[in-house]
Amino acid sequence: MLKVQEIRELIKLVDQSSIDEFVYENEGSKIKMKKNTGTTVTTVQAVPQAPVEVVPVIQPAAPAAVSTSTPVQEVVQETVNNAAASQADTSNLHKITSPMVGTFYASPTPDTDAYVKAGSIVTKDSIVCIVEAMKLFNEIEAEVNGEVVEVLVKNGQLVEYGQPLFLVKPE
Repeated sequence: MLKVQEIRELIKLVDQSSIDEFVYENEGSKIKMKKNTGTTVTTVQAVPQAPVEVVPVIQPAAPAAVSTSTPVQEVVQETVNNAAASQADTSNLHKITSPMVGTFYASPTPDTDAYVKAGSIVTKDSIVCIVEAMKLFNEIEAEVNGEVVEVLVKNGQLVEYGQPLFLVKPE
């Protein structure tokens, strides 16, 4: 069974990530978290070996920041325009995506420099980051020769399968 502090850490990680649902099963215990309603709800259940225990933990999600002086319609239109502009800019760029769900690490150890940053030149065999999943550290290669234009995730961030990690301008 997980300790309360470990469950709080999981809640914080899920809350900071872009995933909407998280399920964890270990040694007869199951934890399921969903965050698509504006709050994060955690349910802990013991498998039928013992009486069923359900402990909901509710944390309010951070409110969206909207300027009161700008009408919401203008904010939505501006967001749509920015998304269209960024989509047009990235059409000729190669996206290096995460091959698995895990934690993104930009460097091999916390006290060393990142493998790559914006402006770095990479070959298809260059290691650009590590994605840690279930205590296994998987080195991710660039897959293409070119220049790193943008790093799309932060060090220590949870990433999903297929999530873009880097944008590379191919040579």
